[in-house]
Amino acid sequence: MKKPIFIAEVGINHNGNISLAKRLISLASRSGADYVKFQSYKTDSLVSPKASLAKYQRSKLIKNQYELLKKYELNFFQHKILIKECKKKKIKFISSPFDLESIDMLKKLKLKTIKIPSAEIDNIPYLVHLGKLNKKLILSTGMSTLKEIKKALDILIKSGTSKSKITVLHCNSQYPTPENEANILSILYLKKKLGCSVGYSDHTKGFTASTCAVAIGAEIIEKHITLNNKSDGPDHKASLNIKNLKKFISRLKSIKSIMGNEDKLVSKRENVNKKYARKSIFAKKKIIKGEKFSKENLITLRPGKYIPASNWKKLLNLKAKYNFNKGKPIKI
Repeated sequence: MKKPIFIAEVGINHNGNISLAKRLISLASRSGADYVKFQSYKTDSLVSPKASLAKYQRSKLIKNQYELLKKYELNFFQHKILIKECKKKKIKFISSPFDLESIDMLKKLKLKTIKIPSAEIDNIPYLVHLGKLNKKLILSTGMSTLKEIKKALDILIKSGTSKSKITVLHCNSQYPTPENEANILSILYLKKKLGCSVGYSDHTKGFTASTCAVAIGAEIIEKHITLNNKSDGPDHKASLNIKNLKKFISRLKSIKSIMGNEDKLVSKRENVNKKYARKSIFAKKKIIKGEKFSKENLITLRPGKYIPASNWKKLLNLKAKYNFNKGKPIKI
């Protein structure tokens, strides 16, 4: 079992503020995350001017998706600042492009890994353009059927990206996702059906869903982070705050050692307890030399440092070589 890779997603939780984005990078790094993820897009290439807001995006101050996204858009130079900050904080930078221009920008910035957001899984020209880069790809699958996922993979592979470079993330695109709709067993299903690396993009509020995901083999865990769950913005409510992030990552990374290996071994420390917890064969009552051992004159009692209880059948009908008082361990 591999130790899971953790992606701390800032997304747009920087609220368009580079100083806040840097603080979130620092938080992710200090908490033990492997990657910190942002979103890259050109609003004019992503959404029509009057596209309505999803329920979780609604705000009294924002009229439509265009206004919302324009507020949080990061330009090329801001990306460079954040990448530089990631290098300084020793954490890897990753981003999700939402349009062709942003794909090209990330290529220019020499990103080694690119995340495909759930909403682009059926965007054929987007997938073809990205597939040609032959980079490591992480494909999120919220709102998608197995048929759609297979088609997206096929396009990426035919466009030039080998399957070995693609990790699929199980995902439910509700913000937040109710725990009873997380459907974590989809990870095993996708791994079986797709034959590729599978992880989990977690939009639930707690720790449970991701813990279960890692326990059944998720190789990547992605979760939004924030400094304040009450901040203005669509994703803060479904994000981990500064108080819980380190605890969350530490728990996930301990699961590998907890899960262990697919065998049944007796540990060294456990083995020490055998002689105290298991049983040996004792005299149930007084036994005279030459008397046959039987169910009537033998009993199994702790400790297990004498003839073990597993030898019970071997002793039955053997003759005692010594006299045994009641409660004495048997010797042969």
